[in-house]
Formats: sequence, structure tokens, C-alpha cells
Amino acid sequence: MRLPTQDQVRYHGERWAWVLGLALLAYLAFPSSAGEAAPLLETGKFADRDLIAPYTFAVSKSDEELAREAEELAGTVKPIYEFQPRGLDSARVAVHTFFATVDAAADKGPQAIIQAARDQGVTLTLGEAAYLSKSGKRRNVERALDELLERTLALGATGPGVLQVEQAQELIIRRRSGETSVPRDQVMSYALYLTRARTVHPDKGSSVGDAVYLKLAGHFFRPTLVPNAAETERRRDELRKSVDPSKYIVRAGDRIVGAHEVVTSEAHEKLVALRNDLVRRGGATGRSLGGLLGSLLRDGLVLSIFWVLMLFYRRETYRERRQITLIGCLFAIVIAGAAAVARTLPQHPELVPLPFLAMLLTVLFNGRVSMIAALILSVVIALQPVYHDTPALFLCVVGGVTAALSVKSLRRRSHLYAAVLVVGAGYLLGALALGLAGAWTAATIGRGALAGIANGLVSASLTILLLPLAEALTQITTDLTLLELSDPSRPLLRRLSLEAPGTYAHSIAMANLVEAACNRVGGNGLLGRVGCYYHDIGKVKNPQYFVENQTRGNNPHDRLKAFQSAQIIKAHVTDGLQLAAEARLPDTVAAFIPEHHGTTEITYFLDRAKKSGDGGGLKTSDYTYPGPKPRSAETAITMLADSVEAALRVLEDLTPTKIEEVINHIVRTKISQGQLDEAPMTLQQLEQVKQEFVRIISGMYHNRIDYPESSGGITATWQPAAKT
Repeated sequence: MRLPTQDQVRYHGERWAWVLGLALLAYLAFPSSAGEAAPLLETGKFADRDLIAPYTFAVSKSDEELAREAEELAGTVKPIYEFQPRGLDSARVAVHTFFATVDAAADKGPQAIIQAARDQGVTLTLGEAAYLSKSGKRRNVERALDELLERTLALGATGPGVLQVEQAQELIIRRRSGETSVPRDQVMSYALYLTRARTVHPDKGSSVGDAVYLKLAGHFFRPTLVPNAAETERRRDELRKSVDPSKYIVRAGDRIVGAHEVVTSEAHEKLVALRNDLVRRGGATGRSLGGLLGSLLRDGLVLSIFWVLMLFYRRETYRERRQITLIGCLFAIVIAGAAAVARTLPQHPELVPLPFLAMLLTVLFNGRVSMIAALILSVVIALQPVYHDTPALFLCVVGGVTAALSVKSLRRRSHLYAAVLVVGAGYLLGALALGLAGAWTAATIGRGALAGIANGLVSASLTILLLPLAEALTQITTDLTLLELSDPSRPLLRRLSLEAPGTYAHSIAMANLVEAACNRVGGNGLLGRVGCYYHDIGKVKNPQYFVENQTRGNNPHDRLKAFQSAQIIKAHVTDGLQLAAEARLPDTVAAFIPEHHGTTEITYFLDRAKKSGDGGGLKTSDYTYPGPKPRSAETAITMLADSVEAALRVLEDLTPTKIEEVINHIVRTKISQGQLDEAPMTLQQLEQVKQEFVRIISGMYHNRIDYPESSGGITATWQPAAKT
């Protein structure tokens, strides 16, 4: 990879320095510093100035406050207990299985019953086994257990020790999809289950029967109310997350603390919240190095997009240091204006002077350049923290784009009014869109629209006022300047019309051709017309040496050698450039003087020199125009029109067919001579130029009818009356 040379570094550095400078201007101009907007004044101290909220922000709760409120809210959730009927089913099956096993072993004696019970997980004494060996006693115990299960487990009962550790006073009992809130002391616990068991005792008079019954009741107990810890915790988490982190909201424009007022703890809390919010939004913390670098990098990256686009897609502008300087100055004006609005009326971004930049860039360059510039600056402005809670991006884009479109053509004073109306309409629609979406009042929408109209009026006025300075700085020729140069009363044109009337008439005829052809191929028709007015201005030095200014029979070239005549003819190019420089004609207009001839030969006198052997050693360069060849579509069309207009004056009895053949011949000749090699034109455009020439010239050389001489008319056979 080849390193850039010192000249390349200097060349690009001079242009990219504007990016750094503009980013630094944005950092310094906008009230984006947290130290400026929210100084951390201590509680109990006096404020030295009014501190106003630049935008709406929230004062957040501390972590301790959030945690405490979240737990308080989570504590309101009642524990959820699920009713599980499978516990009841399991208990029933276990009871019936146990007694079926005992029934089978009853005929074999107490020892067999003890063994059968042990197989079911129940340990019986010999006396208890003997008690259960009696069929009647056994049936009574089984019925009592069934009844107990129906009275307790079927209603819901918790496991041993569960309710003892439960802190909530009420529980949620879920049965299928239904939920019921029940006081904790009304929920059946294991202890209450045993108490209920005694109420259905099958044989209260027998201590053995009592023991075996309670033993079996405890053994076959199955909890049917089970805590659903996951669901309970989920609900508690939802409530914890629902805690509003904002303590309260401070509205834009609210006074946080007044000048010479004591800073209260609440005001201090608001200032801390504002500073934190500025940091979060990208505002610098004081004038720290990190805040400076972050802001410069943020804004510089956005601004760099425009410079990159110029480097790759607008190189003619990127090369011109004057034009880069103007663009940088306009960017600086808009940034400074937006900063001024931010410090005074941050809620009215309609006042940001972005339309002024868009209008001026459109007039100087084109709508594409101005639109991109407006979009880039809109993003830079909207990135500033002071505009974060305003529709600055939307309104700046609307204002910039409508302004760029409003002055696509600026040739008359009425276009100024149209520009104001278009920009005002854009801001009105923007305010209406925001108002409908945000439920604004009609007064608020109206104020926004009026601010936008005022911005458009001021921007258009500044554009007209500063346009001459911008043209002088950039050396760009606008349509307004071209219109001024087309005024026949200007000294050069007036001199041309008086001293070389034939050349002046030739220039006017060419102007009509060139303007129509330029407009047909998408060129600048006005530039083509004005260039034609001045293309032969050098002929005023020696007008009589050019055939269009000569009277019949008086040609001074007849008394000169071919070499002398050729030098006089060539001199009208250098003389024209000298006159153009003295009159301070723009370069784009002065370019028509040498380029309309290119490097063509002065064939008439070259041919005469060859035939006469004039000068001995003949040099073709003495009979060739100095050039350069046409380097724009407008000058190339002017070269063709000059040759066509001169050639047609030689021919008689012009017909559309003859006109077309002449035009085709001249265009082919110029192409074969390489005169159009440097012109940015396609073959299709050349074909369109030829078609436009045929249309215009056919209308110029139309036939006229004879009018009777008796009525003052002229006929084809008219002859002047003989003098007496």
C-alpha cells in the first residue's frame, strides 16, 4: 500500500479540516454540556441564575427506593395453593388396598394380619391386629376412614408444617381455572385433619380401636393443597417490574431553581437527574476530555458523509477550495443559528435557518447537493441533546427539502415569493402532521406554521442578498448573473451592436439555436444563450475584417496576404478573452470565446495561402485557432451552431431537406476532426441537437407571400424606381 504524499495530505487536509471545525463549533455552540444545563448545586446554597429544564425529563428513584417499593408491592401478592385431587384418589386407593389385604389374612390369625399390614407399610401391634381380625370392627374403621377423607382431603388440606411457616393472612386456592381467596386460618392443616378425624371415630369406647384408627388416619393422609411457589413468585416479579422508576416528571420550561433561591433537596435531585439524563442522551459531562471527544466524533462522523459524497460524486466542487469554503461557512451559519434557537426557543425548531442553506446551495449548485446537505445538517442538529424531546429532525428535513425544491429556477423576483410559499406550505403540513398525531391545539399548529413561513421569508431574502457575495467567492455563475449579462444595454453588448452590427445579428441568431438545443439535451439553455452573445465579442477590435460586417465590394482582406488575414481572424479570440477579462465576465461565459472555434483551421485563408505560395514555408499552426476544444455541452453546441448559421447564409433557395443535409455534413465534419472529443455529449444528444437545429432554422427561413405593390407591399420582381 502506497503512502499518500505530502501534497496529497495537504490537499485533503485543507478540505477535511472543515469537518473538525464544524464538529467543534457544534460542541461549543449548543447548550449540550451537562455542566451548563445542570450544574450540581449543593443543597442549602443559593443559585446564581435561573435554571430552566431544557426539555422534559424524569427524576428517577434511587435503587434503595425502587427495591423497597418493589418488595412492598410484591408482598401484596397472596400465596397460591393448587388443589390436587390425585392426593384424595391416592389415599382412597391406599385405604381400600390395605383393607383388602387384611381381609385376605384375617382367617389366618393376628400374625398374618401383622405381616399383611407390614407389607402395606403399616406397623401393627398384636392387640391392634387382633382388633382388626374382627370383621365388624374392620368394616367400621374402613367406613370411618372413607368418611374422613371426604370431609377433609376432598375439601383441601395442606401437608404437615406448611401453614406454620406461611406468613400471609390470606391464600389463593386454585381449583381448575377458578381461584378463591381464603383466610389462612380457614385452610385445613394436618393438625386440623387429625382433629376432624376424631369426630368420625368408629369406636370411641375402645382404646385399641382408637389407636389403630388414628394410626391409619395419619398413615393414609395425602395433602391435596400444595403451594405453587413458581406461580406465586412470577406474580411477585411482575409487580416488582411494574414499579415506576420515575419519581416525578419535570416538563420542558419548568424552573428547577430560580436565581438567588436556596437549592432545596428536591431541586438538587432534579439537577442530578437532568445531568444523568444528558449523559445518557450523549451530552458532554462538563468540559471533560471524554465529553469533547465523544461529541466531536459523533458530529464529525455525520458531517463526514457529506464530504465523502463530494469526494466521490462531486469532485469538481471538492477540487475548488473556494466552493468548499463557502459550503463550510454555510454549515457554520446554520449550526450557529440552530444553537441560538436552542438557547432561546428550543421548542421551535422551525426557526432553524436550514432553508437559507438549502436555497443558496440550490442556486449555486443544484437541488441534489442542497438536499443532501440539508439532510446531513438535520441529523447533526437533531443529535444535540437540547433537541432530543422536540421534532427537530422531522421539521428540519421538511424545511430543508422544501426549500431546495422551491428555488429550482430563480430568474425572476416572483420566484422569491413562490419559494416563501413553498417553504411555508412545507412547515404548515409538517406542523399539521405533528399536531394531528400529538393532539396539538389549533393555536399550537398555527404558531408552528407562522414560524416556518417567517423562516422561509427570511431565508429567501438572505439568499437574494448574499448571492452576489457567494458567486464572487466561489466563482460560480448563477442564472441571475446570466440574466444580468444578457441585458443588451451592458457596455460590451452595446458596443458589439453599434460597432459590429453584423456580428451582433449573427450572435442573436445563434443564441436562439443554441438555447433550444441545450434545453433539448438537458444543458443550461440560458448559459448557451448568453455565451453566444459574447462568443465573438473580440470582433469589435477589427469589425470590418469579418464578412458579416462588410458592405458589398469592400473587403479589406483583398489588400492583405493570406498570413496577415489569418492572424487578424485568429486575433478575435485573444481580443475577446482580453475584453472578457476587462469586463470581468465569468469563466463559464468567457469559455465560449475560444471553445466555439476549438482548434479548427481557418480554411479559407489556408487554402488561399497554399494556392498563392504565400510565405514560402507554410505552417498549418499559423492558420489554426488556439483552442481549447469544447469542454462543455453548451460550447460544443455553440461550435456547431456557429458553423451551421454561417454556412446557411451562403446557400440560396433553402429547403428543409437542404438544411438537414447541411447540418448533418457539419456535424460529421466536426466529429471527424476530433473537435468534439472533449465535450461530454453522446451520439444520441448530438442527434437531438441536429433535430432541434432543423426545427428552428426551418422556421427562420420560411417562405413569404407577395403583397401587392399598390398596397405598399413587395413582390419577388420588385425593383427600385429609377432616380430622375
